[in-house]
Amino acid sequence: MRNEHGDFIWYELLTSDADAAAAFYKSAIGWNAANANQPGMDYNLFYAGDPSDTMNGVGGFMTITPEMEAGGSRPAWIGYIAVEDVDNAVTDIIAAGGTSFMTMDVENVGRMAMVADPQGALFYVMRGASSEPSHSFAAIEPKVGHCAWNELSTTDPEAAMTFYGKLFGWAKDGDLDMGPMGKYEFLRVAGGRFLLGAVMPKMPQMPVSAWTYYFRVSDIDAAVDALKAAGGTLHMEPMEIPGGDYSLSASDPQGAAFGLVGPRL
Repeated sequence: MRNEHGDFIWYELLTSDADAAAAFYKSAIGWNAANANQPGMDYNLFYAGDPSDTMNGVGGFMTITPEMEAGGSRPAWIGYIAVEDVDNAVTDIIAAGGTSFMTMDVENVGRMAMVADPQGALFYVMRGASSEPSHSFAAIEPKVGHCAWNELSTTDPEAAMTFYGKLFGWAKDGDLDMGPMGKYEFLRVAGGRFLLGAVMPKMPQMPVSAWTYYFRVSDIDAAVDALKAAGGTLHMEPMEIPGGDYSLSASDPQGAAFGLVGPRL
């Protein structure tokens, strides 16, 4: 059964060094990497387990080309959100004050567009060619190696909630008071099927509004040691979150920001 409109379905790393990224995430998260064998594209895939099992697919990664770099691309993780119709979604995004950068079709994969919300946070909208569901985001049950949480840090949380609510049907489902830092507002997908993540005010140290994706590990402290040893940078030490897990924020050696979540053993 195909993922529904508004579901996160894929995660993509744009990096300055694909080989180095594959080695880093193997050490930090345990991912395996394989070439996608996509004609005309040097595109690679991350797997949380055996690459022969498509249910282990987490995301893709590719080296930023000189043309992409000239256009402003920098190392970053970007999420894909399912839509019923890509062109209609792009029209709605632009009408709501967002930006469209490109729309493209990839054979046997689907149609997609890179866009940004009115505050500048990047994401993709996509209509996949397959009717099989994506397992990149473990929305229902925790799955080690898969994305566990999607977090938007933005200059205008209220406007962002309105934008994504109208576009995808997401709704607020409670919040956590962070004191002077503002509120951490939880988001539930249309129909109330599951929580997808949260929206929070952008902290001063963040250069721009952006999504951060948190991937699950089996041991948060072991992951800290591994990412440091592999050349990553820890930006926030593991902190306990509701439910008893711990989360952290970090960046890989090429500068792409990401998060990890998992238990303390």
